[in-house]
Amino acid sequence: MTTFRTSREIPATVEQVFAAFNAERLARWWGPAGFTNTFDVCEFKNGGRWSFTMHGPDGKNYPNENVFAEIEAPKKVVVQHASEPKYRLTITLASSKVGTLVSWSQDFESAAVASRIEHIVVPANEQNLERLAAEVLRNPGGG
Repeated sequence: MTTFRTSREIPATVEQVFAAFNAERLARWWGPAGFTNTFDVCEFKNGGRWSFTMHGPDGKNYPNENVFAEIEAPKKVVVQHASEPKYRLTITLASSKVGTLVSWSQDFESAAVASRIEHIVVPANEQNLERLAAEVLRNPGGG
């Protein structure tokens, strides 16, 4: 298995959820519980570079190099993780009865790597979506 999928319904409009992808807000919610971020570059556009360091609750720093491979406002963001482990994350936003269904599909280049880190990735993805929902609900208007 190389692809991990999850989804979450957020009681907000697609536009309100998409607004949480601006650099300031993205820095607040990106990553698993307990992590913070320092963004060096966040060019939120097709082909834009996204370079940042995740600071873990264990005190370690985790550098990340990414490219925003595709942005289709307000319904899709594709992130190509260029540093190890290499993966492509596709996030889609669709209207639902509750508000917005956020679908998260993370496709790793290597099945061996995906298998080795599945125990980290699966709960981390859930925590990431929890943090996104909290950010959107904290300030639905953005900013």
